[in-house]
Amino acid sequence: MPTILAYGSPALGHFLPVSSLLRELAERGHDVHLRTLAAAVTPGERFGLRTAPVDPRIETVVSEDWTARSSFGVLEMTIDALCRRAVLEVDDLQRAIADVDPDAVIVDANCWGAMSVADAGDLPWAVFSPFTPFLRSRGAPPVGPGIRPWPGVLGRVRDHGVRSVVSRVMDRPMLPRINALRAAVGAPTIHSVDDFLRRAPLMLVVGGEPFEYPHPDWGDRVHLVGACTGPTDGEVPEWLAAIDEPVVLVTTSSIRQADSRLGRIALEALAKEPVRVVATFPAGVPGDLMVPSNAIVRQYVPHDTVLDRAVCAVTHGGMGATVRALNRGVPVCVVPFGRDQPDVAMRVEVARCGTRLPSARLTQRRLRAKVRQAMTMTEGARRVAAGFAATGGVARGADLIEQQLACAPKVDLDEGVR
Repeated sequence: MPTILAYGSPALGHFLPVSSLLRELAERGHDVHLRTLAAAVTPGERFGLRTAPVDPRIETVVSEDWTARSSFGVLEMTIDALCRRAVLEVDDLQRAIADVDPDAVIVDANCWGAMSVADAGDLPWAVFSPFTPFLRSRGAPPVGPGIRPWPGVLGRVRDHGVRSVVSRVMDRPMLPRINALRAAVGAPTIHSVDDFLRRAPLMLVVGGEPFEYPHPDWGDRVHLVGACTGPTDGEVPEWLAAIDEPVVLVTTSSIRQADSRLGRIALEALAKEPVRVVATFPAGVPGDLMVPSNAIVRQYVPHDTVLDRAVCAVTHGGMGATVRALNRGVPVCVVPFGRDQPDVAMRVEVARCGTRLPSARLTQRRLRAKVRQAMTMTEGARRVAAGFAATGGVARGADLIEQQLACAPKVDLDEGVR
């Protein structure tokens, strides 16, 4: 069977969904290698993947986007970090290709240097996007500001204006740096982020309608592949199995941002509600956190085991945490703080599978009301879960990867390409 090399962004929220796809490929007999964050090497090996860390210097490049004062400020800081990582990814992926000698390469959508190396090479390659990609789409608002779809002429005018601003914020700082890198590796010049992403022969995107907006003009290279959550791993902890009350999961980002406030306020807001709160702080539990009697706090708990008992999930709007809950038919209350979270929160509201509360309006009273409302929206969450399943999920994603391999030209060292 073919050998597949996956190159990932050093973030837990990116490792978990792509690992579901890679596990499917490994179970089909493919020899799957993964480069990812150091903390995910052991879990990756447990999943049956040949796992190694990316260049450790890449993990030291972090965006301080929690200090930004606007969504556009977040974009600028994120682009700077991704461009700095991209320079390091070039040699790192080239070394991995030399070591593994793969038949195909799968690259995370945030790994712009690795994508450029793949684009310049002669191996079949694909992009895996654990978030809605920055692709233009008629009838849908541009990704970034988290605005509601607005049909009709006025909506098209609004979207055109917003899209021009988003394009300036993204394209101007990104294009000179990435094109210089692409020229060095022999990849074609790109003219926009949209142009860059469309270079991929195949793009697999986490999501599915009705959670994702319709995108009839994304083309036949882009495919939604559901939640990409995979089966639950590990046993249910005794403390969780002993809970009889309805459970509300509260979770914050695994990458540092100013969202620990969400965890604090949620614990206070739900302290007298007839639920048991399970709160996780993946980036670190605050040392002075006050934990009410109806709550359990951990740095990390496998969310699937909690969601099997949950009536609602309160999230920061990270795609992974939000989609994982919805995939189990659990409605969500989303409080976005930055990055792609405003877009995730708006999709939740539009799909009627939960509630949205802007972080600027976060108070105990408002959050409590939004959680109570979200608990009534199980039907919408189940509708979204059915939409995820209808995409074909990771099985469909694996089929598409195998089709890419089947269509690739065979290389004979003596006779060349045939």
